[in-house]
Amino acid sequence: MNQILVIEDEADMAATYDRLLRRAGHRVVTADSRAAGLQLLKSVCPKLVISDLRLPDGDGLDIIRAAHAIDPPPPVIIITAFASRAAREASLKSGASAFLAKPFGIAEFSSLVEDLVSHRRQAPAQEGS
Repeated sequence: MNQILVIEDEADMAATYDRLLRRAGHRVVTADSRAAGLQLLKSVCPKLVISDLRLPDGDGLDIIRAAHAIDPPPPVIIITAFASRAAREASLKSGASAFLAKPFGIAEFSSLVEDLVSHRRQAPAQEGS
């Protein structure tokens, strides 16, 4: 069972991710802010990190950089409702493994998660628009 860290400030979205990931057999740890996410990132050693791009106390780019400081670094999926070419490029340039724009399909999300936790997807993915 893989442990996945979800950093999402919207409680309903965090609950949805939690439910989907647990149904797929993953253990899930959640944080509702950048600071809480960074703290958990250091302590739980997740197999995958899923982070909102816009958080109340910062952004997901800090999460990506912190994840890359871990050995081995977990892949990071950045999710946002405020998708733009600049946001996607900044996320991928910072080292995100994938970028998803809301809304996205459950099948797309689940497939991406499974690809990343099983290391089938090696190159950065540009998901969504």
